[in-house]
Amino acid sequence: MKNLFYTLLLSIISMQVLAQTQEKDIIHLWPGAVPGETGPKNPAVPTKDTSKGVIRLTDVTDPLMQVFLPAKGKANGAGVIVCPGGGYQILAINLEGYEIAKWLNEQGFTVFVLQYRVPQKQEGALQDVQRAIRIVRSRAAEWQLKTQKIGVLGFSAGGSLSARASTLYNKQTYTPVDASDSSSARPDFALLIYPAYLDLGPNHSITPELQIDANTPPTFVFATADDPYGNSALVVTGALRDAKVPVELHMYAKGGHGYGLRPGNKAGLAWTTLAARWLERNIREK
Repeated sequence: MKNLFYTLLLSIISMQVLAQTQEKDIIHLWPGAVPGETGPKNPAVPTKDTSKGVIRLTDVTDPLMQVFLPAKGKANGAGVIVCPGGGYQILAINLEGYEIAKWLNEQGFTVFVLQYRVPQKQEGALQDVQRAIRIVRSRAAEWQLKTQKIGVLGFSAGGSLSARASTLYNKQTYTPVDASDSSSARPDFALLIYPAYLDLGPNHSITPELQIDANTPPTFVFATADDPYGNSALVVTGALRDAKVPVELHMYAKGGHGYGLRPGNKAGLAWTTLAARWLERNIREK
């Protein structure tokens, strides 16, 4: 009965998402071949694991963004590219994608939920997020966005990807495709929510790939002490602080990992409240 309940729940959620997200609101990142890929493009595949009411997508071969617009008259001119987590294996697309888009829309943000390449295609994922940022910035007028108010928000592996986007924006990871690629891939701000894989250096120090300097964008970090990946938040905050990057860290005692903003976990309520205040001070007031 429990499995049947979740199956029905996910079917309802999927139908709602499809109803809200029409074809015009889907942006395929790569009009031709996907860089580094040789196989055909196909829609992402939902896994059979629907535990905790989470839709998990895998086998992303046609990276895309789904656009979620705030209510008419509520837009604040800022855009956020949301990177769901999933260990670079899957994308928790509703828990850390669609549900986050709804929350951000309520605050006036235009949201782009990213389906980046999985499983285990970290280089492809970086290409995808760079391309996504450039597309959004180059088409900012279409969504009435300010080109200096385009940021990233990521969870777990998506937090890793957001940190990589924030620090590797000058790295040319693919051959330019069209005029969009003349736009900067640097996000103007970043929110890292229970990020993972940022402490892969010696003795759990900062991941060597990350190139943090004074030009790294302002960053908000949230994690909990009982999160097995919690050290990533501490390490990246220290590196940002050392580089004199404006950074705000919140570390709660309990909450674990992978809670999104669903009720029943105090950490989920806490980070949304704190992040909303940070966005108000750092983004919307500019």
